[in-house]
Amino acid sequence: MAENKTKDAEVAVEATEAKAKQAPVVSEAQANPEKFLKEFDWHNYEEGIEQVADSKLEEFEKLVSENFVDTLDDEVVEGTVIAITDRDAIIDINAKSEGVISLNEFRYNPNLAVGDKVEVLIDVREDATGQLVLSHRKARVIKAWDRVINAHETGEIVNGFVKCRTKGGMIVDVFGIEAFLPGSQIDVKPIRDYDQYVNKTMEFKVVKINHEFKNIVVSHKALIEADIEEQKKEIIGQLEKGQVLEGVVKNITSYGVFIDLGGVDGLVHITDLSWSRINHPNEIVELDQKLNVVILDFDEDKSRIQLGLKQLSKHPWEALAEDVKVGDKVKGKVVVIADYGAFIEVADGVEGLVHVSEMSWSTHLRSAQDFVSVGDEIEAVILTLDREDRKMSLGIKQLTPDPWTDITTKYPVGSRHTGIVRNFTNFGVFVELEEGIDGLIYISDLSWTKKIKHPSEFCNVGDKLDVVVLELDVEGRKLSLGHKQTEENPWDKYETEFALDTVHKATISEIVDKGATVEFNEDIVAFVPQRHLEKEDGSKLKKGEEAEFKIIEFNKEFKRVVASHTAVFREEEAKIVKQAVRKAEAQAAEAKPTLGDANDALQALKDKMDGKK
Repeated sequence: MAENKTKDAEVAVEATEAKAKQAPVVSEAQANPEKFLKEFDWHNYEEGIEQVADSKLEEFEKLVSENFVDTLDDEVVEGTVIAITDRDAIIDINAKSEGVISLNEFRYNPNLAVGDKVEVLIDVREDATGQLVLSHRKARVIKAWDRVINAHETGEIVNGFVKCRTKGGMIVDVFGIEAFLPGSQIDVKPIRDYDQYVNKTMEFKVVKINHEFKNIVVSHKALIEADIEEQKKEIIGQLEKGQVLEGVVKNITSYGVFIDLGGVDGLVHITDLSWSRINHPNEIVELDQKLNVVILDFDEDKSRIQLGLKQLSKHPWEALAEDVKVGDKVKGKVVVIADYGAFIEVADGVEGLVHVSEMSWSTHLRSAQDFVSVGDEIEAVILTLDREDRKMSLGIKQLTPDPWTDITTKYPVGSRHTGIVRNFTNFGVFVELEEGIDGLIYISDLSWTKKIKHPSEFCNVGDKLDVVVLELDVEGRKLSLGHKQTEENPWDKYETEFALDTVHKATISEIVDKGATVEFNEDIVAFVPQRHLEKEDGSKLKKGEEAEFKIIEFNKEFKRVVASHTAVFREEEAKIVKQAVRKAEAQAAEAKPTLGDANDALQALKDKMDGKK
């Protein structure tokens, strides 16, 4: 080996000498060959590089470990932004080369600048061009959940990028995780345009975390509520009844308007918006409108503030002309209708009530809707006027004459008329003779012959009935009428036709309790007691059997007729017995029988009359 090295050295020397002949320059090997050979670096000659000392290698390894990262795929490292292009951010992570991250991953942070520290993850060690590709988004996802939990626990304020709208709120990118921002948590004021927040970066507080479903809820409203609460306390501390403040219409509901007084909300009820009646608050105010309101009342905590708008203007009753008085005719518009009447606005904010009883002279009361409708322009008469209590009652019927004025002339007692059945009661029928004139027919005055339990059995509402005025009470405005009086009382005739002991032929129509009924005509229905149904052969009459009946009771007042079949043949039998007795007595007188024979004959006749065999 040594010999080979010597030969090589000699060859090297010869080569050097050859070069020396070509060039005039004299090298160290030429000048001092022995020294050159002694110090010749055989490792460098064989390996092609200079040999590095172990101490220098250790120092180099130490510097590498201190300044360069171990680029593992699953480890998040911190890098520094060293340059930003139109599309990418150049990140230095102390690796062999800088990494590249698309600016799309920094949409949540539009203020990204050179020198910022960012967390990254190795995405591709070397792409097709040998470039180190990093991912900020993946690094954020890995660290995001821990950050979110920590932010929730500590109350830390975090930045989020509003990505888009969704049902009920917005989707926000927080640390690379999608969180939900409810619409009610965007601001302390109701938000009507959600789109204005899309693609904006805002500050949030993490208010709720669902660990099971990895759901996150954030709030921007929570950040400003603390400041507003302080402002609210300051405003509430200065509130006084009667104080006038400027506010902004925050929300409009069917029952009133919420006014923002600068962090404190108050309610103007719909009745305190205007002296005139309104159907909805949006007739008076609109959203975001600035207006002055007066404080009417508030609770002990001053958390509920009652405001008024109409109280800032003069009450319309105070502007009502002094010459307006009871009895005057006024015109107005129907603004409200209730079952009991209608409210008429005779001037802006001045209303009067027309009770339903003052709408028509008719005593047959109806609903106010039958007379007027909302929006109608009507004329009325002032009946009462109380300026102090701000009340007015009106009448419509007073515009026409009272029909009871000449009632005695138009409807004297005994006069006959035709009316319309308006309604029933258990005791009679109300009949309207004309508008405002009603009379009552008691149930007993409907028919001479029919037994009526309820008026609806006799007539219907709307039917026309002939009536006779029986009584007239002008002061009490009452008429007593009769219908049956328009006809002759048939019982006057029946009293003679069906007199006691008269006999009539009829058929048993019904078997009833304790007897039966027979119909002599359409008016006369007689009752036959059970013991008076016995026939001559001892059997009883049955339903449908025809027989003769004797009237044994007739009461015209109570329309009661009682008849008997048994009395018919019993009376005939009595006549036969009487005739036999008289014949026997005559024969006895001629024959002059003994006293005993006469007694026997009389006893036999007596027994026969008593029905003994």
